[in-house]
Amino acid sequence: MAEENKKYTPISELGEFGLIHRLSGKIELHRESTLKGIGDDAAVIAPPGKDEVILLSTDMMAEGIHFDLAYTPLRHLGYKAVAVNVSDICAMNGEATQFLVSIALSNQYSVETIEEIYEGMRFACKEYNVDLVGGNTSSSRSGLIISISIIGKGRKDNIAYRNGAKAGDLLCVTGDLGAAYAGLFLLEKGKKDFALNPSVKPDLKGYNHILQRQLMPHARMDVINMFADSGVKPSAMIDVSDGLSSEINHLCEDSVAGCLLDEDKIPIHEETIKVAHGAEVSPTLFALNGGEDYQLLFTLPPAEFKKLKDTSDITVIGEMLPPADGIKLAGKDGNIQELTSKGWDGMKKK
Repeated sequence: MAEENKKYTPISELGEFGLIHRLSGKIELHRESTLKGIGDDAAVIAPPGKDEVILLSTDMMAEGIHFDLAYTPLRHLGYKAVAVNVSDICAMNGEATQFLVSIALSNQYSVETIEEIYEGMRFACKEYNVDLVGGNTSSSRSGLIISISIIGKGRKDNIAYRNGAKAGDLLCVTGDLGAAYAGLFLLEKGKKDFALNPSVKPDLKGYNHILQRQLMPHARMDVINMFADSGVKPSAMIDVSDGLSSEINHLCEDSVAGCLLDEDKIPIHEETIKVAHGAEVSPTLFALNGGEDYQLLFTLPPAEFKKLKDTSDITVIGEMLPPADGIKLAGKDGNIQELTSKGWDGMKKK
């Protein structure tokens, strides 16, 4: 009877991050070698007597949730599956070294289909100097699922966590934001238009940047190498996978800090602006809430920022504040408002 009266909470009420927080709250660490468990871009394991640590992360991509084969080339999918995992290691200021891949697929897929996916993975292996060292395969009744577990390394004293930002630090981001969502928006529109009229082909000319950012994003290992060459370690860092607003809130929550983001400083590509305006949406919303950019969001004291050898692809977009000041967005109109987390969450009730 007690079981019948028990209240069950739909996962959609918590969302992905709420679910992770609830489950991880009951997890205890038993090994001294586990320096960081759940709660960052990667776990950090310290072998006894070593100055170098092991970084571990995992990411899953499910058909119909994370990708649509109606417009996603298989080679691009294989590359992207690896790149987004390498990005997690980059977000720890580390270097990816090896990964395992597990694939679940239905009988609608041929051997040649899977070979195309692995061809994309091999290309990523070469680009990021990582090795595919094993994995698993299984059948699936609901499409294609790709899960990658990646291994990386870094110096113990050089790992960048999410919790090190201090008031006065500069808030910085690499590349431009919102492009991946703009690319997705364009592809989804083309799919819908084709469904209504198969004789109409989507016009994708002039949108190479945003399409590449959606279908074949690049992990920013080049920036990690530049940090090393400059002798600089970010005080806090995270990759932008779920939208800028979400990632800023993660950094502030973990660092117990506030932040003032300057809307006018957010880097947005002209192709993203064109798509957003065509949809009658502010380009800023694409950047704040779109996700899948896989750029690096990090903080640095001003004196450390000056040491960077190359800032051509880095933009200072705000400043960290005391926690009492909150997490704010300074709009282009001069108004300051609360910056809420509205990024991608595949489990959250809409």
